[in-house]
Amino acid sequence: MDQAQALDDLLDRMVADYVEHNRAAGVLKAMLDESGVGFSPVMDHVTIRTLDIDRGAEPFVTRGYAYDETLQYDDWYAKVYRKVGYPALFVDQAYPDERGKTSIIPGWVNKFGDQVFHHVAVRVEDIEHAVARLQEKGVVFAGKIVGASGGSLRQIFSAPETIDGQPFSVLELAERHRGYQGFLPPQADSLMKSSTGR
Repeated sequence: MDQAQALDDLLDRMVADYVEHNRAAGVLKAMLDESGVGFSPVMDHVTIRTLDIDRGAEPFVTRGYAYDETLQYDDWYAKVYRKVGYPALFVDQAYPDERGKTSIIPGWVNKFGDQVFHHVAVRVEDIEHAVARLQEKGVVFAGKIVGASGGSLRQIFSAPETIDGQPFSVLELAERHRGYQGFLPPQADSLMKSSTGR
């Protein structure tokens, strides 16, 4: 099996598992499948939580993803990996020292592991319209849209799916403008806090 097929298989397997366990993603996938678009073409980025970013990213790096940038926050950080033609890979972890003691990431990884997506972001043209349509289908969103109207990046998470009473996965909607492909640190931290289910 060549590298591209191995990567497609890895993403297909992990996305299928994610959709199976996230109601909001399942609703959106059904809507996209009905229109013939499907879920994969609209994936903006996928996110893994881990205790070791380099190890967590390894299955993707060995299949052609390359490191792009590091984003730093108060008690966690993330590395972004990219491969042309595929959604960006966002891998996050708590700092391994005292700074990481308040992060929610280690508890999440200890409960769910680091071989599943915490969230998948899908790209939308009009985030307010997408939120309204998904709400009509019973999807609940956590917090408000993050990012200024007309800004480079606007995002929102669905309310978390829970397993055994603990927040597990969320669906992210991402509206991008002017070709912006990056991540905005204040927004990512705000979204992280909205996914705790509190």
